[in-house]
Amino acid sequence: MRFKEFSSRLSHVNGGGKYPRVFTTKEMRKATNGFSKDRVLGSGGFGEVYKGIIDGTVIAVKSAKLGNLKGINQVINEVCILSQVNHRNLVRLLGCCVDLKQPLLIYEYVPNGNLFEHLHKSRGVFLDWKTRLQIALQTAEGLAYLHFAAYPSIYHRDIKSSNILLDNLLNARVSDFGLSTLASPDLSHISTTVQGTLGYLDPSYYHNFQLTDKSDVYSFGVVLLELVSSQRAIDFSREQDDVNLAIYAKTKSEKGKLLELIDPELIATAAPKIVDTMIGVTLLALNCLEDNRVNRPTMKEVVEELLFIISVEETESDAIPKAIITRSGDGDEDEDPAEPSGHAVEAPEETTAEEAPLSCDSTILDQLSDHCL
Repeated sequence: MRFKEFSSRLSHVNGGGKYPRVFTTKEMRKATNGFSKDRVLGSGGFGEVYKGIIDGTVIAVKSAKLGNLKGINQVINEVCILSQVNHRNLVRLLGCCVDLKQPLLIYEYVPNGNLFEHLHKSRGVFLDWKTRLQIALQTAEGLAYLHFAAYPSIYHRDIKSSNILLDNLLNARVSDFGLSTLASPDLSHISTTVQGTLGYLDPSYYHNFQLTDKSDVYSFGVVLLELVSSQRAIDFSREQDDVNLAIYAKTKSEKGKLLELIDPELIATAAPKIVDTMIGVTLLALNCLEDNRVNRPTMKEVVEELLFIISVEETESDAIPKAIITRSGDGDEDEDPAEPSGHAVEAPEETTAEEAPLSCDSTILDQLSDHCL
């Protein structure tokens, strides 16, 4: 696709909005060492993502598959969306390259992989609870910006843990806007074909083809469950009725067994009041997963709830003896719990939830329930 054709299609959907920097093919080949296979960061249905360096800056280069019109349309869509937004928790588009057979998108490089990899142990270290709360809040703030600060509002449409990138300090960046949609200010929803990822799809969107901001809220609720449980959104190793994490969580809730959803490794080193905040996030997740979208909170409300939960967590962490949150017997100096954690603290392997029974503080749990229900 040549620049003139790309620009024409982009102008048609972008209403003449601002364009990102346009890189040349020569620059991209040099940056990626000729699109070398050893520079590939990942691949999917859209194509491949390469690591590159240009003007001394490390970049990520996303390429649509040759001949994949759907992939090219997603590239154009992503340029349109990201050209209009600017938020610290959204991945930043640096530019594009349009004089190859398939267009390229050039982003800031986010070096620490994605949340899915960290939660499911394919990368990095165990994420402690403070870090998980930070990631939840930052992701929620990015989505709230899309829904309420952007005009017209933007529905992401594919929120999932693998689309939440993490930097060196484990700060979150929402990525992959190829399926994102601009809302119509005069309409309550957008009628559109269903696209997204199984396990994260809003049932009302799936059944009625009606996309709203609450569809993103539902998907975010699944991500909250992943953060609390360290379990996958779809996992065929669970019982047949529990393959879907959202359904599994609702079943646990109906049986009064919410604590069983929480990752035992998180519980193992946590004081009872910190466990209450984990239950609070689980309740918030279930609220996001309400079948009737009218009953789900907005992303602004989700941010408020998370800020409240974090304030409780920080207050309780300040009062917890350091020995409780520090890995036992590793020989390192105790970490100050009041300082933000740039790395995660693993639980002792020999400790289990059964060895450290917890009785949740009813007062603080009532406060969290009032906020999250």
